[in-house]
Amino acid sequence: MSASLFDALFGAGNHEVVINGHFVAGPARLGDTPVAVIGSWDAAAVDGDLALAIAGEILRVVEADAGATARPIVFIADTQGQALSRREELLGLNGCFAHVARCVDLARRAGHPTLTLIHGEAVSGGFLAFGMLADRVVALPGAQVRVMDLRAMSRVTKIDLERLQTLAKASPVFAPGADNYWRMGAVSTLWESTESDWPDMLAEELAQARDVAGQDLRARTGAERGGRDLADAVAREVAGG
Repeated sequence: MSASLFDALFGAGNHEVVINGHFVAGPARLGDTPVAVIGSWDAAAVDGDLALAIAGEILRVVEADAGATARPIVFIADTQGQALSRREELLGLNGCFAHVARCVDLARRAGHPTLTLIHGEAVSGGFLAFGMLADRVVALPGAQVRVMDLRAMSRVTKIDLERLQTLAKASPVFAPGADNYWRMGAVSTLWESTESDWPDMLAEELAQARDVAGQDLRARTGAERGGRDLADAVAREVAGG
């Protein structure tokens, strides 16, 4: 899917979103509501340059809206994860990702409701650094979500792959897939409808993002959906001293 995604979301002629390689950004309008669109595109391997482009656009939107009504920011997440190269690590890719996260936090503090649309796939650091930080996260039809491949998880944790595969069948914590991330509360909504319904659904998601702006309800939602049994209870216990 190319730029037709934005026609489906906002209606033809209601956006000026530009796709520049793996970077996507631009203004849009949903009804009477102006929206800023920022994100990654075409299964991007997010490197330092792309991370800084995303961060820079977030800062530009925050500055442009200073003293006015803060526009909702719609993040587009389409990434295979962070760029895996020694060069990127030596140049401080982790610092670039941390900068993106701080910019998202700045936007939130400035009053911008944030919503992520997962288009294609959302993997690892390329998703965690900005997409998963939004007030709400929506998985479009066919979207794939995972943080780490089970084979890589096996190498890191030293747990046998067969054991992880067994655990993945019983617990969404170990399993890839948008449905499992929905069960854990990381994905707010799974869209399954036709594109003609998307503008109305997007308007509803933006309204909900505005209602919960600044609140992290994922642990509670994960408990309600049966995907995370202990996170919310433990967080409440710690908060209560």
